[in-house]
Amino acid sequence: MARTIAVVNQKGGVGKTTTAVNLAVLCSIARKRCLLVDLDPQANATSGLGLQASRPTSIGAALAGSAPLEQILLAAKIEGLEVAPGHHSLIEVEQSLVTRHDSHGVLRSLLESGGRDYDLVFIDCPPSLGLLPFSALVAAHSVLVPIQCEYFAMEGLTQILATISQVREVANPSLQMEGILFTMFDPSLQHSVEIIEEVSSHLPNDTLETIIPRDIALSEAASFGQPIVRYDPASRGARAYIELTREILNAGQ
Repeated sequence: MARTIAVVNQKGGVGKTTTAVNLAVLCSIARKRCLLVDLDPQANATSGLGLQASRPTSIGAALAGSAPLEQILLAAKIEGLEVAPGHHSLIEVEQSLVTRHDSHGVLRSLLESGGRDYDLVFIDCPPSLGLLPFSALVAAHSVLVPIQCEYFAMEGLTQILATISQVREVANPSLQMEGILFTMFDPSLQHSVEIIEEVSSHLPNDTLETIIPRDIALSEAASFGQPIVRYDPASRGARAYIELTREILNAGQ
């Protein structure tokens, strides 16, 4: 059974998709068989790997039951990595799932039937705490929470932790915290340092050691449809994601 990690934050622009994409790529380079599920209607994880999907060949089609998971998968340009691509039709799919009695378990069922050949599954969630992220948490073994090093991150983190507790109570009691990941860190900004210190002091067992720096190369790589290790392997962002990959893989041993 694949180890499934949901990458979740209801706030946009915190490095969530960048984290999901680069972890999936680097774990594949480390010879792990990986699946990246793009559950965001914006489909940035899909385009961030230079891929695109039509409505009938997206994860939305699989969730709606109009196509099996195996038929919508795309091969990334990285050996060992496949992508269940996102599409803007996921907005409609999410609305239609609300009426289903098994709505929260649809993604889990898909992955259980079609994800057994993978070592790792990463789910990139949309920036919300709606049905799609909730279903990702139901399907996941653990949750990775990227938070930007700013004051508003604290308020958002409280909401995410409450949602994780709710999922444990009603649908997935074994859901674990993979970790809180600090992103877009600028050591010259005192409030960035203070945020890390405050979160780490309150949640010492849940914060990851790796910190992702603010690096323009990470944004540039996504715009060119490339992971950071292909776009600029010597960048600070690439080195940080390599360290994060080591930390995630070591935690799973």
